[in-house]
Amino acid sequence: MAYGQRDDPTQGPDSIGKAVRRNLSPGRIAHMFGRAFGTLFRQGPQQLWREVVYRYRLASGKDFWPYHADIPLRRETRAQKKKVFPFMPLISVIVPLYNTPLEYLRELLDSVRRQSYAEWELILVDGSDKGHAERQSLLRRYGDKDTRIRYTKLYKNAGIAGNTNLGIAESEGDYLLLLDHDDVLAPGALYEVAKAINDTGADMVYSDEAVLDSELKHLHAFHFKPDFGPDTLRGCNYITHLCAFSYHLLESIGGREREGFDGSQDYDLILRLSEKAKKIHHIPKVLYYWRRHENSTAKDILQKPEAVKAGQRALQEHLERVNLDGTVQVQEGYPGAYRVTYEVWGNPLVSILIPSSDHVEDLHRCIESIYERAGWHRFEVLVIDNNSKDPATESYYLDAEARHGTLRVLRYKGGFNFAAICNFGVARCAGDHILLLNNDIELMGEGFVREMLSYSQRPDVGAVGALLYYPDACVQHAGLFIGIGGTAGVNHKTHKRGSGGAMYRLCTTQNLSAVTGAALMVKRSLYEEVGGMDEEQFAVAFNDVDFCLKLREKGYWNVFTPFAEAWHFESKSRGYDEEGPAKERYDREAANFTGKYAALLEAGDPFYNPHLTLKFENYGLR
Repeated sequence: MAYGQRDDPTQGPDSIGKAVRRNLSPGRIAHMFGRAFGTLFRQGPQQLWREVVYRYRLASGKDFWPYHADIPLRRETRAQKKKVFPFMPLISVIVPLYNTPLEYLRELLDSVRRQSYAEWELILVDGSDKGHAERQSLLRRYGDKDTRIRYTKLYKNAGIAGNTNLGIAESEGDYLLLLDHDDVLAPGALYEVAKAINDTGADMVYSDEAVLDSELKHLHAFHFKPDFGPDTLRGCNYITHLCAFSYHLLESIGGREREGFDGSQDYDLILRLSEKAKKIHHIPKVLYYWRRHENSTAKDILQKPEAVKAGQRALQEHLERVNLDGTVQVQEGYPGAYRVTYEVWGNPLVSILIPSSDHVEDLHRCIESIYERAGWHRFEVLVIDNNSKDPATESYYLDAEARHGTLRVLRYKGGFNFAAICNFGVARCAGDHILLLNNDIELMGEGFVREMLSYSQRPDVGAVGALLYYPDACVQHAGLFIGIGGTAGVNHKTHKRGSGGAMYRLCTTQNLSAVTGAALMVKRSLYEEVGGMDEEQFAVAFNDVDFCLKLREKGYWNVFTPFAEAWHFESKSRGYDEEGPAKERYDREAANFTGKYAALLEAGDPFYNPHLTLKFENYGLR
């Protein structure tokens, strides 16, 4: 089972239309004609026609499947057929059939036979009702043509998992790949899997995918995925298709799919594989075409409500296997998405550090929201004053300390240096966990601090970030992607509150490269382990991103949780860095960032996707 198909207005037909118009711009058309004339002189009119048709369909996004039928004629695919890897794994493609329409079956068979990588076997296990002589005849004809195709007709349907297990038992491959009976593979899919295995040594590989209509002609959506993250996978089955794994890895988890999880048997399998995998590799290419029709989860997972419950149970059992004490809930309104609520161990003290300068009204709102909605009983609040001048501010401090016994005011006398102020506060606090909080934040709902603490406590977690909104209820911060705008940008910025985002990336917990320092929690021991914030290179900008990347380099998972929500009245205390010395300082720190992380910027953020834009923060296509 995978994430449901809840439409997002910012990622629907308008976004695809913009991409189509961009692809058919005058410059792109001229480029297409240039390629066409080159093809005409080199290869003749027949290949020219194929090239023109291919390029038009690629640019327009129409007739999606037919233009891929032309791909094997291209030089790239011919080169793939000649490639010899040091390790040529036999890949077993396993397909459980059940009353599969002949047209779907024919397209599936052709997509496997069209593969540019030849070391495969296709195992078809048919649990269909009696009859269907035409389908059996078709399968026998394909088997006669290609001995790599093996077909077994079952006397009794054993269900999706049971039929798949029979196919696994029949397989002889080094790696296995599960293919739904109504879907198809891209022509280079198995080649890319074999290449990834040789390049990375991965024992588990997955790719991006596209959702098409029932005729495989019109594009509904791309699923451009991030690299592996355990918390991301616990939010929804974003890996789903295509997923290949080694036979030895499958053996290590029992060698089979578990029955009783029909509809979510793949989610259960992927969770169990991820627990034992030594190396999980994401191929950022569309290698799988998922057919959307009336009875498929690609159209609407609510077609199979039992699958959602099975996914909840699979995830709950996963938590028990990895010794995480948490409870799984199905997210209402987001079918196929889950929330894990973790228990908090022990009684840790959280130190909430709030850099501030005047703007008493903002600070008062922030402090009162903490005492009303923290959801955690053991915390201290340290307001770090940086050269306030308004006499009313001092009066407020005295009143706040008198009313709240766990609140103290510290004085930082230097010029504004956010990194130095945070380091100053950490050196003087008593907490086991540090929560950095801007003074223009107002917590929403109950349990903000507890939610962040439930992740921060885990030994594998570094920084934890929250979901922040502008006063107009649009997303201001939902984690950061490296490379957007040349430095770093916000996940789904300005999307409306309540939007699930693309692939549920606004409504499920995510592993990301970085989160904002406007609301960031981390264990004090980790803060000190990486040397805190960099006061020299990143006094005001990028110190939070740099801090998170230092944690990531140490092997910790940074986490964004959408279940800690707050209003953020951004930069009211300090203003924006748009002109004068502030802009000069920002430009200098941006240059420091791009210099320090040049290799990461070149490679791309592993939790983003190379098909997505680096110009805007809207999670749109390039």
